[in-house]
Amino acid sequence: MPKNALLKTDEIGVFALGGLGEVGKNTYVYEIKDQIFIVDAGILFPDDDLLGIDYVIPDYTYLKENEERIVGLFITHGHEDHIGGIPYLLKQVKIPRIYASGIAVDLIEYKLGEHKDLRVPKIEEYKSYYSYNFKGVDISFIRLNHSIPDMFGIVFRTEQGPIFHTGDFKIDYTPVGPHAEYDKLANLGQEGTLLLVSDSTNAEQEGLIQSESKVGKSINELFTRINGRIIIATFASNLYRIQQIIEASELTGRKVAVFGRSMERAIEAGQQSGYIKPRKGTFASVDELNRYRLEETCILVTGSQGEPLAALSRIANGSHRQIKTVKGDTVIFSSSPIPGNQDPINKTINLLFRNDVNVITHGPITDTHTSGHGSGPDLKLMLTLIKPKFFIPMHGEHRMLKHHRGLAIECGVSEENILIMDNGDVAALTKDTIRQAGKVQASDVYIDGTGIGNIGSHVLRERKILSEEGLFSVVLSIDSNKKTLVTDPTVISRGFIYMKGNEELTSSLASDVKKLVLEQLPKKSYNELNLKQSIIELLTDKIYDITLRKPMIIPIIMHLGIN
Repeated sequence: MPKNALLKTDEIGVFALGGLGEVGKNTYVYEIKDQIFIVDAGILFPDDDLLGIDYVIPDYTYLKENEERIVGLFITHGHEDHIGGIPYLLKQVKIPRIYASGIAVDLIEYKLGEHKDLRVPKIEEYKSYYSYNFKGVDISFIRLNHSIPDMFGIVFRTEQGPIFHTGDFKIDYTPVGPHAEYDKLANLGQEGTLLLVSDSTNAEQEGLIQSESKVGKSINELFTRINGRIIIATFASNLYRIQQIIEASELTGRKVAVFGRSMERAIEAGQQSGYIKPRKGTFASVDELNRYRLEETCILVTGSQGEPLAALSRIANGSHRQIKTVKGDTVIFSSSPIPGNQDPINKTINLLFRNDVNVITHGPITDTHTSGHGSGPDLKLMLTLIKPKFFIPMHGEHRMLKHHRGLAIECGVSEENILIMDNGDVAALTKDTIRQAGKVQASDVYIDGTGIGNIGSHVLRERKILSEEGLFSVVLSIDSNKKTLVTDPTVISRGFIYMKGNEELTSSLASDVKKLVLEQLPKKSYNELNLKQSIIELLTDKIYDITLRKPMIIPIIMHLGIN
């Protein structure tokens, strides 16, 4: 397979199939010496307007067309927006090897086990001191801190100079877990870094991001002050937080029960890797909960983002089969809203207040959460340590990328050496130059049930109309031989008007359709497609004039008397 036609000889290609101009589906590609190195393969959780869509993944067409040049998939850490797309990538593209570390390996193996008929490559588990040698490229790793253990930045040492891809990170001087390898960052800066590609999620935030260990102390204090049962929601992937909740429960003599499949799976993986270390007897099964008084229990659940099917949402709306809220319960949100999730979270909180329970969210008084992404000062420290010649901000909405560019200029990076890119934009890099070389295909692909990419914008537009305007259908029985109507048209309405009580309107519309059909049937030019289109145009105008609404109109024609 030939090299990327957008690149000149000796140029390095850098681009994203997902992760630029958005927070999610992080999938980055480095083309070095005609080899393709993929960094992460994430998913994006859909906005409310993507009706019925489960996940959004990148378009993998470019990787499919160039799969012979793919060296491997390198995973920075185990969050869904970095590993969630792996099964869908493997269904379409042959990946020779996956490189991942620590807890990410367990989470990837769980994920792949849920998908049948996958060509699963070998998963190579790397450590922070490992390095891999390819043609003209050495790859090594730098441990950083994030809200999940085993987060690693990736160093590509090329003939043109080192490239550093940070992954998601924050600066935490008192982390829960291993410290970041700041010495390696400083050494890389001394070496002379060619390009830095860095996380931009919290670029707009000026204050310092507090340490994970401070949140642990805050949770301990909360648990000590609360008298009744505690129901606490957090991200299933935040193993540090889960361990802090377990420790706070043990400190206050509470048994921990876990609800939510992703939470159960994460705890199992965390225990295997040693990040979750409960004392014997800390966990209680559903059946065992009844043996303890409510104030002796802590319920650990999924649903911190208001997901409608998650455990906390079902507890809030009373549909959970095993847990019902009672007066005196305290619900703690140990998370902050992902952009776009505030409405469903508010809905869950309001339901909980209706159930007369106490609700505690992260705020100035109670530190129940901290971000895993570095704010402005953290990003500046990374830029100062790495001292890059060229810079590409990644992982963030466009305004975050622009803000990160401003921080880089403050730290001494020349403005002309910084590229703000969108998904698909290809940066071409040499030791002396960086330029935008063109685009590769990089659109959104929708996952709907088991289907990949079979839902397009037309289907989503139809779903939106159905959800907002409803459906109006007219059923016609036509004698094909005599070219006449057998019965009067039948009208069906769903989500548009209630049939009972609107007989006059539906009868009038049916009469208009009958008149149109009787005019068109005898004509030599008659065909079914034209008749359906004429009915749609007639009803669209009539219904809008009367109701100011535009429901989806579906004519159904049944032919009788065909020889």
